[in-house]
Amino acid sequence: MTTNLALWDRTLRVALGLILLSLTVLGPHTLWGLAGLVPLVTGLWGFCPLYRLIGLSTCASGKHDASHPVT
Repeated sequence: MTTNLALWDRTLRVALGLILLSLTVLGPHTLWGLAGLVPLVTGLWGFCPLYRLIGLSTCASGKHDASHPVT
């Protein structure tokens, strides 16, 4: 499996995921905040299955090995 998320994309996803997850504890206490798991997991993983389906990559080359962290 290849990494298809650049560092900026991963950072944005992790931040968005944490903000959405905070909605389950802070704010309106809604379970919709669990949707934050998707961007959080894909950001930590470095791979987005939807990007793969549509042939998109935010990495410079788009062919990084998932076992090597993107810098």
